[in-house]
Amino acid sequence: MAEAEGSSPLLLPPPPPPPGMAEVEVPTAAETDKKPFSGSGGSTMDVDRSRFPYCVVWTPIPVLTWFFPIIGHMGICTSTGVIRDFAGPYFVSEDNMAFGKPAKYWKLDPAQVYASGPNAWDTAVHDASEEYKHRMHSLCCDNCHSHVALALNLMRYNNSTNWNMVTLCFFCLLYGKYVSVGAFVKTWLPFVLLLGIILTVSLVFNLR
Repeated sequence: MAEAEGSSPLLLPPPPPPPGMAEVEVPTAAETDKKPFSGSGGSTMDVDRSRFPYCVVWTPIPVLTWFFPIIGHMGICTSTGVIRDFAGPYFVSEDNMAFGKPAKYWKLDPAQVYASGPNAWDTAVHDASEEYKHRMHSLCCDNCHSHVALALNLMRYNNSTNWNMVTLCFFCLLYGKYVSVGAFVKTWLPFVLLLGIILTVSLVFNLR
């Protein structure tokens, strides 16, 4: 009787899971790449939907960026990731960035906002956008970078009101991250090709 009880199936260890069960629960590499990644404050970025909460975003401008890769079009995002950018005279675009989707983003820290009032980040982005709806666009003096600089000045980001197009260009170059390898290639490949053509032509004329 003891032997019968010892051989009872109830006392045996549970059988291993059928083959393939573990594979179902493990995400594939493609699924991992598409998964949104978290930002500060519990917000999430979603590259596919062009959602970059608390970010400054940048994208190449055709022809101009081909010759000067550090120059491009800039916008600033709300706390939910909606892009606002000074796209032309008296026009600030919302959720439809001029010159295409962002190629690069610079993640900012909402804890570095020193302006008072509820939701100071979004208030500053809104007020800067309303101001630039009444301004003429100037490529060299008052442009998309100036719009972003005004938003950062209004919110006193990093306890500063000295943001301008030069500092933004420098910090975006220093801290900005490309959204993908393709975005990096799109930015720099035309410049490399043009540089190669210029060098080749120069060598041909110098060797004559």
